Amino acid sequence: MAILGQIRNRPWLLMGVIALALLAFLVNPDSIDKVFGKNPDVLGKVNGDKITREEFNDQLFVLQQQAEQQGQPKNGLEEQAWQLLVQSKLIKQQFEKLGFEMTDDYFWNQIQYDQMFAQNKQLFDEKGNFKTQELKKQIEDIKATNPEAYNQWLKTRKSIEYRLMARQVFANVSTGITTGKKEAEELMKERDQLADIDFVKIDYATYLQKNNIKVTTADLADYIKQHPVMFKTEASRNLGIVYFPSKPSAADDAAAQKEITKLFSGGTDASGGKENFQNTTNDSLFVMANSDMPFTNQYFKPDQLPQTIQGPITTAAIGQTFGPYKEQNFYVVSKLIDKKTSDSTLSRHILIAFKGSPAGEGVTRTKEQAKKLADSIGAIVKANPARFTEFLKLSSDPNSAAQGGSLGWTTPETPFVPEFLHYLANNPKGATGVVETQYGYHVINIEDKKPGAMAYKVANLVKAVKPSDATEADTDKKARRFIQQVQGKSFNDFVNIAKKGNYQFSNPKSAKRFDGQLQGLGTDKDAEILAWAFDKKRSKGDTEFFTVDGTGDKIVVYLNGIQEKGTADPESVRDQIEVIVKNKLAAKQISEKINAAKASNLDQIAKLFSVTKQSAQVNLLNPSVAGAMEPKVAGAAFGVAKGKLSKPVEGGTGVYVVLKKNETVNKQPGDLKQFTETITQRNAGMFGQAWLKSLQDNADIKDYRIEIWNKLGSQQQ
Repeated sequence: MAILGQIRNRPWLLMGVIALALLAFLVNPDSIDKVFGKNPDVLGKVNGDKITREEFNDQLFVLQQQAEQQGQPKNGLEEQAWQLLVQSKLIKQQFEKLGFEMTDDYFWNQIQYDQMFAQNKQLFDEKGNFKTQELKKQIEDIKATNPEAYNQWLKTRKSIEYRLMARQVFANVSTGITTGKKEAEELMKERDQLADIDFVKIDYATYLQKNNIKVTTADLADYIKQHPVMFKTEASRNLGIVYFPSKPSAADDAAAQKEITKLFSGGTDASGGKENFQNTTNDSLFVMANSDMPFTNQYFKPDQLPQTIQGPITTAAIGQTFGPYKEQNFYVVSKLIDKKTSDSTLSRHILIAFKGSPAGEGVTRTKEQAKKLADSIGAIVKANPARFTEFLKLSSDPNSAAQGGSLGWTTPETPFVPEFLHYLANNPKGATGVVETQYGYHVINIEDKKPGAMAYKVANLVKAVKPSDATEADTDKKARRFIQQVQGKSFNDFVNIAKKGNYQFSNPKSAKRFDGQLQGLGTDKDAEILAWAFDKKRSKGDTEFFTVDGTGDKIVVYLNGIQEKGTADPESVRDQIEVIVKNKLAAKQISEKINAAKASNLDQIAKLFSVTKQSAQVNLLNPSVAGAMEPKVAGAAFGVAKGKLSKPVEGGTGVYVVLKKNETVNKQPGDLKQFTETITQRNAGMFGQAWLKSLQDNADIKDYRIEIWNKLGSQQQ
């Protein structure tokens, strides 16, 4: 109120604020952010290039489509979409720096090399030429007939463009990767040199079994300090999660079994106990009215049916029932209501479209005129099938027309419109007829038929075994009692109370805001939990209670740590580096004991640690020592004088002391030119990801997502 009073008393102040805002608009649109806060439609920037909400949603859509096609979960892909966009922006910037431009001609000239098309043999003719014009025509047809599918194509095209740019950039930059003559000669020398050694190895794992070494937070911090680049991190949260699944009890299981038995052989309440699944005269309506799963009016192969009935169904009579039987958390009774062979049909068609139909672009004939024309063609072809090809020029399906009208072999499972499939299923070889669909009138000629496997139509009466209200109430009671017990307690108390109650506990230590799914959980509440944990109001030690929609499951979350963007908190990466740090501490102790012993030979060192002396032949380029890759040990073998003991060497799997006995040269086949090419190819293959990571590490990347979505709440899309 005091500020409002100042504005009323000083109108020039109000004018100044307005002027400042207007100036921001006029001078630099980006400065709007400074006046009004982040633009909710700009999620970030990469070296100044904006990542818009629309771009993010398009990239996320493409990933979700790919996941769906591969049978993978569609949720939890937000962070992957973001990372791909960041990398795509970096690639685009390099692409343009090299003087290239993503024109329409460039796109169509290069698309054949994209992973999405390069392996598709149908897109290449018999000479190996890519069918660019045919693909363009298909996309134009989609644009005219299916706007939604065309919009999906545009989103997919953007991803393809980024991949084509990456291909071009990597090809250009990797061309500059060469191997010098001196470098190749030195590498060949290292390849051919061998050192015969005796050595003593004090294995870390064995040593730590006998010597207890605890890794403190300070030890972890020291290691992180020595390797700062490795531990750059985005903002994350350390969470304690206890999950209370609302599982059906034995009483709930018995109730479901009793209910389905009543429906199967007793009678429904609606019929006064007279109608049941055995005696019903309308199976589909009975299932629709009484089942927890809908009736499916389709034919299935045996291996597509519930496992319990896959064998018996092949010899069953129509009307025979099976069950009740249990499939996972469902009780089921199945009834065979029909069976038939699933024929394969070879057919061809002529599509007569009309104005306004999806395939009717450029067509002026009316629906009535189209029907009259189709009927006329159908009558002629029916009388003389050989004349079919005369009318292909009238077809509005150019793809099939180019193949003589052929649609190839199809089955009832082929994704054609129902009217078309119905005609194929119910007419014999040689039949010709006219069928109306949403696309127009089809003159169909059935060229051949061959019988397929038997298919079965089954009515399944299903009752889910669900937790009762009493079961859900008991779960809720346990969860609420637990959150009361841990309120204001330490994280150790949270863990111990969970373990004492034998509750399901997990501890995602580095949960990112847009991970989508939480390690050890995986529910539809994961995204909501992450949003809660990243809220600016949260403090370490906060707890919250969540209920999973539709299941009655409960989740109690404890915020154990807040990691802001920067260097990783030592405890958040303990699981990743504790073994490494413990080995280093062990290496220090072992080396100190060796130095203190002032041993003059390997036998004395072996006796000191109760190990045996070993022998090996080592090579610098392939530094394998007794089955372990140990480059430091190979370096020591060639660095120490013949007959002399090396200093203790901190290897990857243990501490070594080496005695070199001899050096030999084993010249391998292949000339310098061939070897140089091999090394160059290897380096070029390793270059791509390393170069892209370097670009990303050195880029100016602004990520506004947390700030924006904290303000917008759930409005993430």
